[in-house]
Amino acid sequence: MKLLRSFLILSCLALMLPAARATTVIPPTFDQLVTDAEMIFEGTVTAMRPDWAGQGNDRHIVTYVTFKIEDAIKGALGAEYTIRMFGGTIDGQTIEVTDAPRFKIGDRDILFVEHNGTQFIPLVGIMHGRFHVQSDGTGANEKIAKDNGATVADVTKLGQDEQAAVTGTALSKAEFKAAIRQKLAEKAAK
Repeated sequence: MKLLRSFLILSCLALMLPAARATTVIPPTFDQLVTDAEMIFEGTVTAMRPDWAGQGNDRHIVTYVTFKIEDAIKGALGAEYTIRMFGGTIDGQTIEVTDAPRFKIGDRDILFVEHNGTQFIPLVGIMHGRFHVQSDGTGANEKIAKDNGATVADVTKLGQDEQAAVTGTALSKAEFKAAIRQKLAEKAAK
């Protein structure tokens, strides 16, 4: 009887272990990205500053990522904007969030920001709220890629059919921003 009970307990623990380690973020649709974002902008990372936050058992690392704003698409933005992300490295101590975007100085992105300062990763759909601006080096052929590096071909498929969203001819930065502005105009007309 003890052997059977031990086997059942071990079986239950084995089944629960993958669920405890896995984090699933349902990709938002393009409509959700645009609607849920309080701010949408194109910017370049100019500074990153990790810092301690909280007290006692709640003490943790946050990283302030500052962007030079190149195009404010939605929201009131100045010349710079800083987002506060959970995690970072200070004095050899690192706290990481699985699947969180990893920024570095010089990154050019279009971000869909929500709840900055209160949400652990202030992007709509965590990594799904970040789109890289990829350049061919001349600046004439800039494409948009998801956080995982896959170029975006069809915004209407985002959050619905992720494979179809990245299959086909990659959208240019201008086409991607035009789609955002069109969606904002549609929302404003309602």
